[in-house]
Amino acid sequence: MNNKFAARKSGDQDAYDERGYRIKTFNLTGLQGISDRTLETHFKLYEGYVKQTNQLNERLSEYTNKGHVETADFDIYSELTRRLGFEYNGMVLHEYYFANLKKFGSSDPHANSIFYQAAQSAFGSYQNWRADFVAKGKMRGIGWVICFQDPLRGHVSNHWISSHEIGNVAGFTPVLVMDVWEHAYLLDFQPSERLQYIDAFFANINWEAVERRLKPLPNAALDSSSKERY
Repeated sequence: MNNKFAARKSGDQDAYDERGYRIKTFNLTGLQGISDRTLETHFKLYEGYVKQTNQLNERLSEYTNKGHVETADFDIYSELTRRLGFEYNGMVLHEYYFANLKKFGSSDPHANSIFYQAAQSAFGSYQNWRADFVAKGKMRGIGWVICFQDPLRGHVSNHWISSHEIGNVAGFTPVLVMDVWEHAYLLDFQPSERLQYIDAFFANINWEAVERRLKPLPNAALDSSSKERY
């Protein structure tokens, strides 16, 4: 078996060491509508984000270890710092994305599941939540659609993320992450067939992984008037 498909959980303790972040691998052969060829290409792209994140952290540490940035280096330092947000989020969001997929997934969660109840609470019905998530996925542009949970209120909400780093809500927890960059589906679908890709994405969702990310509503939805966000 290709080692790109060797399973390793996203929470492994060896995901980071003194050399930086390690590349994680995911067992995703045989998905419905998303080919192994697409996954191979996608995994290689993800590996690039891990490597770039490590390289940028290493380069920036050269400045931080000095305790100051020389005026002559400030333009380079600034550009490296800005680029780090792109690479870091590209790495992490791909790990969320791969981890919320699995072979023999299901299009919808069980009606008695925590996520189903959270979607119903926030949107009036699970169907309304799904329609909103899909609509955001059909938007023009490159980026991601993420269902976040507000850890203070427990509510879930869907958000469009441009590139990797524009639109993430500070402090919110990613619960379901969908990549809608064209590299996620162009080997299987035409650019005009993004909706078919979204259907394929839903057919392979690992709802158990989604549930593990979600804070249970009975605890999360307590009166937030006495809580502080920070």
